[in-house]
Order: sequence, then C-alpha cells, then structure tokens
Amino acid sequence: MFIRIDDFAAEWTSEAEMTASVLDVLTDASLKQTICEGRRTLGQIAWHLVKSPHYMTTLGLEFDAPQGGDEAPASAALIASEYRRISQALLHAVRTQWNDGTLLESVTIQGEEWPNGGSLRFTLMHQAHHRGQMTVLMRQAGLRLPEVYGPTYDTWIDKGVAPLV
Repeated sequence: MFIRIDDFAAEWTSEAEMTASVLDVLTDASLKQTICEGRRTLGQIAWHLVKSPHYMTTLGLEFDAPQGGDEAPASAALIASEYRRISQALLHAVRTQWNDGTLLESVTIQGEEWPNGGSLRFTLMHQAHHRGQMTVLMRQAGLRLPEVYGPTYDTWIDKGVAPLV
C-alpha cells in the first residue's frame, strides 16, 4: 500500500516505462498471437493494460478514458501511444487530485473496503502481471523481448555470455 503520493509517482513512472518498452516491441501481426483457443490474444491483453487504469475513476479520480472502443485496435503503435497517454493521465490525476491523506481513505469495491493507497498498489501489480503474460506470447510470436527487470536470454547471447538454463 502506498502512503505517499511521491512514492507511488516514482514507482508508477518506472513501471509504466517498462510496460511501454514491452508495448513498443509489438507488431500489428503479433497482436493476434494467442496462447490457446478462447483466451485473450496478445493484442487484447495489451489493450486491457490501456483500459484498466481508468477504473481508478471509481475511486474519485477524474481523467479521460482511453480513446477507442472495447475491442483491441489492430495497430500496435496506437496501443503503445494510448498506453503512454492513459498512464500519464492517471499519474497526473493522482498528483493533482489526491494527497497523502487521501491514500489512507477507503472505498468499498465489491463489498470490500480498499484503501486508495492499496488500490494504487493493486493497479501497479496488475500491470506487472499482464506484462508477464505478454512476454510469453511475444516470445511465441517471434518478437525480441526488451529488458524489464534484467537481461533477457537474447541480451546474454549478444554479450557472449551463456544464459542460465
């Protein structure tokens, strides 16, 4: 749970940059990659990352919704661009509409009390969760993964180091 706006802002900025770096690798063709029948495609997961921060408006924050419909766009560049816009909009809303005290206030979500600072932590972890799903699908789609929390297999190979197996 976050208890200081500045702590959330620093962590969100770092995590959002990592998410954007993952989205930047997507191609229009890769958006159709799926793990199995009936599950979200890579594009649908990416679009979910764009749309999901807007649920924070149910906690009283006000910022524009993502542009586009419920269906994932066919353009990887559009998804990446809209993610950058919505992640900045969320950060701006938190910085300008809340204060450290607001983070301790609670809102009832599906019958449970959630402190606003806890909802921010959940939003951050939700993003990391889906980013991990995306990297598996990206590898299956033949894309080179960006470094997120450390070197990738390909980065080690490029450096002439045998990757750990």
